[in-house]
Amino acid sequence: MKKDTKIYIAGHRGMVGGAVWRVLEQEGYTNLLGRTSSELDLRSQKEVDAFFETEKPEVVIDAAARVGGILANNDYPYQFIMENMQIQNNLIDAANKSDVQKFIFLGSSCIYPKFAPQPLKEEYLLTDTLEPTNEWYAIAKITGVKACQAIRNQFGKDFVSLMPTNLYGTHDNFDLKTSHVLPAMIRKFHEAKNNGNTPVELWGSGTPMREFLFVDDMAKSVVFALENVLPEYLYNVGTGIDLTIKELAETIQAAVGHTGEIVWDSTKPDGTPRKLMDISKMHELGWKHQVELKEGIEKTYQWFLENIESFKQVKM
Repeated sequence: MKKDTKIYIAGHRGMVGGAVWRVLEQEGYTNLLGRTSSELDLRSQKEVDAFFETEKPEVVIDAAARVGGILANNDYPYQFIMENMQIQNNLIDAANKSDVQKFIFLGSSCIYPKFAPQPLKEEYLLTDTLEPTNEWYAIAKITGVKACQAIRNQFGKDFVSLMPTNLYGTHDNFDLKTSHVLPAMIRKFHEAKNNGNTPVELWGSGTPMREFLFVDDMAKSVVFALENVLPEYLYNVGTGIDLTIKELAETIQAAVGHTGEIVWDSTKPDGTPRKLMDISKMHELGWKHQVELKEGIEKTYQWFLENIESFKQVKM
């Protein structure tokens, strides 16, 4: 991969796409291409086709998606399945038609069945039913994975899918209505600390187990996939280490400095009991995460503090 290869990063303003952009710049890549949603509506096939015809990117990294936690998935199922399919289908089809030779599709560990054996192996895809609380997003992402596999099989192009575990980090979304569990906890503990260390109420029982990957490590896995020809169509990306949601809460509480009580609302859903990724395939190829959870949470909280007033998701 040449440093001046024209690389289009879809979703470059998001947490993952932004991290990919930063890491590529750090690695010396000089011809990066991005468009905001107001400049290019990825849900429009006409706009996407015109963009590819004009710009002719050589590589596409698809980090664009409508994302959110259990609450957002539950409240907006149609948008989660339809908009994600529109975005990825337009990008994948345009890339194939314009002869893009390298396409990296980013998904989520939620594509795997709810009760699949642990840790999750790539071959468990489509072997059982999905977790109902995020099946709309999962189904959309599964179609993206299979579309890339179909292009790989039929046309012999280097289209590969990376499925990260739960991601977190700088530039995350801290809106309590649409955020994922880790940034939501950071905000809740911070606000409770500022309100005199009042109790923090969290959803569920605290017993489900989750794995978390710092977003810069995810970005480095994308660069790894960019610079190498990966022999298979689907790869898990994670740490291979998980912990209970209760342990996560206590780790975040300590990082924030909140000293009040944690109250668990067991009437709220827990989601999947466990989601640990088998990352042996990526390890065998030579990629491994670098940032451990405690360090990553501290970096994320520091960024949160520095950006409370300046980024739109947080209105304290």
